[in-house]
Amino acid sequence: MKYFLTFSLTVLIFSFGLQTDAQSTQNNFSTVDNYVKSLGPLDTLNMGTISYLVTKKFTDPKEKVRAIFDWIAYNINYDLKAGKNNNNEKTSTELVLKLRKATAVGFAALFQDMCSVVKIRCLTVDGYAKFTTEQIIEKPEELNHTWAVVQLGQSPDSWYYVDPTWASGYTDDKMTKFTKAFNADYFFADKNIFNYQHFPDNGAWLIGEGTRSSSSFFAMPLVKSAAYEFKLGKFLPANGFVKTKLSKPVAFNIKLNTSAAIEIVSLEMGENKKKKTKTVDFTFSDGNLSFSHKFDMEDTYPVTVLVNNKPVLGYLVEVSE
Repeated sequence: MKYFLTFSLTVLIFSFGLQTDAQSTQNNFSTVDNYVKSLGPLDTLNMGTISYLVTKKFTDPKEKVRAIFDWIAYNINYDLKAGKNNNNEKTSTELVLKLRKATAVGFAALFQDMCSVVKIRCLTVDGYAKFTTEQIIEKPEELNHTWAVVQLGQSPDSWYYVDPTWASGYTDDKMTKFTKAFNADYFFADKNIFNYQHFPDNGAWLIGEGTRSSSSFFAMPLVKSAAYEFKLGKFLPANGFVKTKLSKPVAFNIKLNTSAAIEIVSLEMGENKKKKTKTVDFTFSDGNLSFSHKFDMEDTYPVTVLVNNKPVLGYLVEVSE
């Protein structure tokens, strides 16, 4: 029986790994992070006052934006019920602060409003994200995610991506549980990796290199949480839906950070009780991770590439005789 999910995923579902904070990002902003943590939830204050308090110690615009990012990620939870039903009615800043939970639309709107208070230009972006390997062959019928772009100058390099929703934590596949887990990778995110995971409805908000059509975006593999840690570059297979035969090995070539210490590479295949993991022999030279695998289970199922036991890429593989 082929692998098909029966539920519709419309917003935050990053069930394929815990936070993979980029250490360099964390270290650069440790003073900001610690200060915002010390403030706590500030649950009796309005948005303007919160914005002032979290940013007042900092003069650098990047640090101000980081403080806002931190506070939202630390204190706002994902609204499971609304997200599962694609209900974006409770997205006003007042309601988000009152309920302390939101869908991606509410997260982005709050982030934009708080940036506006401290005179930093921020815009929200509606578009698509890919959450499951099913979406490689079945594009959602409607936009399913929202994030933000921040402008700190006039050059193209002064625009930055921020995803406050994915920074706050993750859910399980069936959206029954939200786990709070701060993820700094989505602050001023690596633009190439971010574009592997996000596709804007308006092409004007595609910063840097990226796919130019939603069909091309959904055809790619599912880029997962550890991609930032390993600085994922180009990858093969480039198509996320892989058709192969039992007797034919599939070759993988993945560009990663040249200084990465790769100790183990494995493939996680199938789901639920049928899920199994196999280690593979690999080579890693000049940032090129290469290996091949002959699939021995005839079916159609998700396959996740794990590097040092962390999820990097997801494919949907169809294996026939």
